Amino acid sequence: MTHGPIADLLPHSGDMILLDSVLDAETDRIVCGLVVRPDGPFNAADGSLPAWCGVELMAQAVAAWSGWTGKHEHRAVRLGFLLGTRHYRCNVDAFAPGSELAVEAFRSFHDDNGMAMFACRIDAEGIHAEARLTVFSPPDSDAFLASLAPSQPHA
Repeated sequence: MTHGPIADLLPHSGDMILLDSVLDAETDRIVCGLVVRPDGPFNAADGSLPAWCGVELMAQAVAAWSGWTGKHEHRAVRLGFLLGTRHYRCNVDAFAPGSELAVEAFRSFHDDNGMAMFACRIDAEGIHAEARLTVFSPPDSDAFLASLAPSQPHA
C-alpha cells in the first residue's frame, strides 16, 4: 500500500523532515522508516545520529499519523506540539549511518481537545528505543497560537 510522500503528511519542511516514508498506517498506529544519512542537521561528526534524536523521530511519526488521519478525513495537516515524554530508553548512544530504522507510534489515548498519548518505539538490527509521548494538536492552531500572543497595551 502506498502512502505518498511523507512531506505531504508533516507540518515540517526541508531538512527538518527526518523520516523517509510511511511503511504502514492504520486507525491508531503508524510505522515510518528512515535510513540514517551521515549529513543530517543533527548528526555527529562521525555521521551518526545521537540517540536523543529518537524522541524527535517518534514525534515526527506521531505527526505523520496525524497527517495520514487528516488526509483520510479530508482535512489539512495540523500543527502539533510535543508536550513531553516518559521513560525514553535507548540501548545505543547513537544510530549509526546506514541504519534502517522503523519508528512506530501507537495512539493509546486522545480527547476531543487535541491531547493524546502515544506509545512509541524505534527498532532496527541491534537497536531498540521506546517512550511514551504526550502531544497536543489543537483543532484550530491559528486560534490557539493567537491566544498565546501577549496582549497589546491600550493607548
